[in-house]
Amino acid sequence: MNTHNKAPKVYLIGAGPGNPDLITVKAVKAIAKADVILCDRLVSPEILETYVSKNAEVIYVGKECSKNASTPQSLINILMVDYARQNKTVVRLKGGDVSIFSNILDELQTLKENQIPFEIIPGITAALGAAAYAGMPLTARGYATSVRFLTYYKSEILTNDYWKELAVTNDTLVFYMSKGNLTALVEKFIQLDVSRDKKIAVIEQATTPYQKVYTSSFNDFAVKYADKTFASPSLVVIGKVVNLHEEFSWLQNSENEGLYFKSVENGSLIQKTQNFFEYAV
Repeated sequence: MNTHNKAPKVYLIGAGPGNPDLITVKAVKAIAKADVILCDRLVSPEILETYVSKNAEVIYVGKECSKNASTPQSLINILMVDYARQNKTVVRLKGGDVSIFSNILDELQTLKENQIPFEIIPGITAALGAAAYAGMPLTARGYATSVRFLTYYKSEILTNDYWKELAVTNDTLVFYMSKGNLTALVEKFIQLDVSRDKKIAVIEQATTPYQKVYTSSFNDFAVKYADKTFASPSLVVIGKVVNLHEEFSWLQNSENEGLYFKSVENGSLIQKTQNFFEYAV
């Protein structure tokens, strides 16, 4: 592709929660004209196969902290800037929505500092996709007046007073990136005297062919799921709206076993990015 007369630009795009049909039309148009795609792990392979130009270069820069296989954010920043300076159109493609629990601020600051034009294209975030596919309207009238998006990869993120308020609120709580600490999260709420009848749902691999929804009260959670390892990604929903799942779930739990989002094990890509990083620094 001839890029001599093309102005550089970086598109920061949310690819949606899994199902490739949930990507936006605007995102598809930007992906189709990209010269380089810097792609996270939680992006449907079908999106790449369907919309990426055959001439485009796809570089996987996903983060999988549980397996110690994360691409340094500093490297992602370098790749964005370098390719843009070559007058290439760059897409930074993330799962879900590009602005929810991501490192977009680091990337925006890098692009701004290097005077590289950018555009943010939102996507359906995991909480909205998972709730819709599980039949749980997050702010259903009479059940919740607001919803909070949270994460629990370490408890120090929130103050003790805030935890106490979470335990008694009627808001719907949605926890991202918390499946590895789920037992500790449940115990934390129980220690704070959460109502034992309050419901909790774990939604595995939402909107994909492997979606499964597990529900319980706080009182029964340890008995039902203490020994279970939930698949990645899993989203946690807490609140009265979980009660709506049984009545309004329109998608049955999948009988398929497996992982929709595979770990990327591409030696040439990994080596390329490592070499690039060593050169750049």
